[in-house]
Amino acid sequence: MDVSAFEGLGAVAGVSNRGQRELAATGATADTPFRIASLTKTFTAAAVVRALWQKGFELTTPVASVLPELATELTVEQVLAQSSGLKQTAEAAAVAALGEGDEVFLAAAKLVVAGGQEHPPGERWAYYNGNYFLAGALLERLAGGTFEDGLQELISAAGLSSTAFTSGDYPRARRPSGGLWSTVPDLLTFCEFLLQDKGLLAAIATPRVWTPLAYGLGWAVGPAGMLYLNGRLPGYRAAMLLSPGHGWAAAMLVDDTDALPAIAEYLDGLQRPLTGVPMARMIDAFAA
Repeated sequence: MDVSAFEGLGAVAGVSNRGQRELAATGATADTPFRIASLTKTFTAAAVVRALWQKGFELTTPVASVLPELATELTVEQVLAQSSGLKQTAEAAAVAALGEGDEVFLAAAKLVVAGGQEHPPGERWAYYNGNYFLAGALLERLAGGTFEDGLQELISAAGLSSTAFTSGDYPRARRPSGGLWSTVPDLLTFCEFLLQDKGLLAAIATPRVWTPLAYGLGWAVGPAGMLYLNGRLPGYRAAMLLSPGHGWAAAMLVDDTDALPAIAEYLDGLQRPLTGVPMARMIDAFAA
């Protein structure tokens, strides 16, 4: 692997090919933590699915069965698949203003649901962080503690050592949609964990909606079953690819918000010999 094209930036890339790893870095070390932005959603989705199953619920369970305080007919599956059809009325500033107490996740969920429906549930995919504010409240209730407790159960089960929230650096109610810091080795470990848990992987990788793109639970689904997504926050860009059929995963973290086109080309070059499927345009176009 060669990341010299990213010289002048902090950039780390890594590949896991059936557990065999290769890493490369410039302007950083392989273990440098970065904000992973919307890659956080993959963790939240996996944690909600695990917690739901542990409580004996199915993905088609109505949200109101878990959170009776919410007047909604949405299912958990529709929330995680971003096919809720909710109006995108929960502004970031309003969610941040909810504060830092343990009540913020339910308060954010109420704010999201209060916006009402723009489309019928399950009809189409639309990128909306509000879906994952709602998912955070679901995980909190299912875990029986805080949202962070529920996510930590997954982080511990996956054996991650450098994936966490940093207190005070991101509005707490927004954490389920994009608040984690992580490293490329931890992201590869997470992908390896998903590859080993066939039931969880199947739930996540099965498309729940196809318009305007195929989307599972926390991941977009491309040709040949390739899972992909990217994320951004000021000063950071992150992307992951996961090929269940090949037992292969890749991740890249860069300290430049505008680096996505170059990241997309780089990751595409890594996976193209394996799948023969062009992915650069899809990675770059994903609406994170």
